[in-house]
Amino acid sequence: MSAKILVIGAGELGTQVLHFLANHPNRNPTDTQISVLLRPSTLSSTDPTKIAKSTALGNLSIALVPGDIATASELSLSTLFKNYDTVIGCTGFAAGPGTQIKLARAVLAAGTPRYIPWQFGVDYDVIGRGSAQDLFDEQLDVRTLLRSQSKTKWVIVSTGMFTSFLFEPGFGVVDFVASQVVALGGWENRVTVTAVEDIGKFTAEIVLGIHQSEEVFANQPVRVAGDTISYGQLAELVERVTGRKFTRKVRTVQAAKEDLKREPGNALYKYQVVFGEGRGVAWDLEETWNYKLGIKGVMAEEWARKNLRV
Repeated sequence: MSAKILVIGAGELGTQVLHFLANHPNRNPTDTQISVLLRPSTLSSTDPTKIAKSTALGNLSIALVPGDIATASELSLSTLFKNYDTVIGCTGFAAGPGTQIKLARAVLAAGTPRYIPWQFGVDYDVIGRGSAQDLFDEQLDVRTLLRSQSKTKWVIVSTGMFTSFLFEPGFGVVDFVASQVVALGGWENRVTVTAVEDIGKFTAEIVLGIHQSEEVFANQPVRVAGDTISYGQLAELVERVTGRKFTRKVRTVQAAKEDLKREPGNALYKYQVVFGEGRGVAWDLEETWNYKLGIKGVMAEEWARKNLRV
C-alpha cells in the first residue's frame, strides 16, 4: 500500500486520477498522503478557474507541490521524487519531447518504489519504432529504460484512445456538421477506447485497490478498456445516437501517408496513419485487466449518449 503518492499534473487525466485516488475506499487521509505537482505559475495564478481547481484539490486533502517538469533538471526532480512511494505521470506529449525519458530517469535515480509512467494510450511495443508518430519512439525508450532495472517496480496502463478523442472533429473520423463517418484503413479496423474517468478509476484501483495491487506492479504493461469498436460499428452507433443518416468514407493509409509527406509536422495525419495501420491500437475486452476483475468501463455508445450534443 502506498503511503505517499505523487501525481504529476492535474489536466484532463490527472484530475480524474486524483479524484479517484482521493475518494478510494482504501484511502485513509492520515495514512495515505496524496500530492500533485503543479507549475508554480498555476499555484500563483489569479485566474478564478485555476483558483477554484486548486481549492477543490485542497478540499480533497491533496497537497499542492510546485514544480515545472519542462524546466526542472533531472537532479531536482529526482530529489523531489525521493519523498514518495509511488509516482504517477499524468502529463502527455504536450510537455515536450524528452520530458518522459527525463521523468523516468529521475524516478529511477530517486529509487522510487513504484512508478506509473505516462503511457496511457496504445501499445507501443506492438507498433514498434519508426512509426508515423515519431513521439512514440520516446515511449519505447522509457520502456527500455524501465526494463533495464529491477529496483523500481512499474506498470504501464495501456488504455487505447481516450473515448472523447474518437468523437473529436479534429481527429477526422466523425464529422457531425457534414454527417459523415470516416474509417481509418477500413471498416473492419478496430480501435480500443477508454473514457478518461475510467482511466482515473482503473489507475486508482491499481494503486490502492484490494486486488493484490503489488502484483500489478510486475514490470510490464497491463491493458484496460472501456470498449473496442470497429469503424463500421462506430458509424452505426453514431446514427443510432443522433437519429440521422451519415455518409461513409474510407481514409486509406496511403492517402494519410501522402498528406503527411506534404505536411510532415501534421499530428493529425500521424495519428491517422497509425490508427489506419491498426497495429497495437485495439484489443479484446475479455483480455483486459479491468474486465477480468469485473470492473466495467463505459462503452462507446454509452459515452456518446451521455456526452454528445448533436
